[in-house]
Amino acid sequence: MNVQNILAKRIDTADDMSSYDKACKQILANKIILAWIMKHSMNEYSSYRVEEIADNFIEGEPEISKDTLHRDEKSEFVYGLNSEDTSIKENTVTFDIRFKAVVPFEHTTEDMIINVEAQSNFYPGYPIIKRGIYYASRMISSQYGTVFENSHYEELKKVNSIWICTKPPKYRQNTIVSYDITEKNIYGAYKDNKKNYDLISVILICLGNDGQQSEVKLIKMLSILLSRDIIPKVKKEILQNEFGIPMTKNLESGVADVCNLSQGIVDETTIEHLKNMMETTGWDVDKCMDILKVPTQPEYLREYYKEEIFDTDIA
Repeated sequence: MNVQNILAKRIDTADDMSSYDKACKQILANKIILAWIMKHSMNEYSSYRVEEIADNFIEGEPEISKDTLHRDEKSEFVYGLNSEDTSIKENTVTFDIRFKAVVPFEHTTEDMIINVEAQSNFYPGYPIIKRGIYYASRMISSQYGTVFENSHYEELKKVNSIWICTKPPKYRQNTIVSYDITEKNIYGAYKDNKKNYDLISVILICLGNDGQQSEVKLIKMLSILLSRDIIPKVKKEILQNEFGIPMTKNLESGVADVCNLSQGIVDETTIEHLKNMMETTGWDVDKCMDILKVPTQPEYLREYYKEEIFDTDIA
């Protein structure tokens, strides 16, 4: 008997928006998903396989909105990465997901810090890009006392803040845009080493209503992964067969949570009515759903009811 990995189980639950948001963070923090995001949105990893990135370039376990870092009081070992950055003189910043990654170069490697945020509200009262720049700036300033001390600014690590916008306006849908520090010669032709200034990158990945049909692999994968309409069984099959994403225990569990927490997609009363009608009339489930006017949207809703009625394994 095969045991579902955690990723597979997390593709199966849902109830309120808070739980849904937490489920999204858990599923996005899976290394294979982070590797997909890194490969398809960051130049540093574009030439590497997703599996190679997940296995070799993501260090440790990503932190998910839980640990506290008080920058003005703590100076722990170099990479005591935590998902919350607190300063006496600045407001607390809680990162959805934050982790350290290795950047491969021809003869050496360097470290960088990556933050991933899931954002549903594209108009929270300020431009999302400015919040992304602020988060990235905090990841730069918080390196003092943890990554470097005194005036050793040469030890600063590059930071990336990646924002996955699930409900962007139509004009931003199905886009991936990177905002970076670049060198511009006002006079003369001097070129500095890019590593000295390429220290901040903010990336906005905007999904869309038709994201599941997108030609851009990353947008299509994330649209399916975070969809509230596709039932767990179908979602897992698509992720495995089309994108080669193995259903580990963590990932499968996360996919389940996102689906089930989406908004209580299956009504228990309707299930009971369907079972009673089938038992008393002998009609098949499709005819009973037609009579009870069970919606045909979102997609796969009726299949989900069938799974529940016949108590089959939707994992």
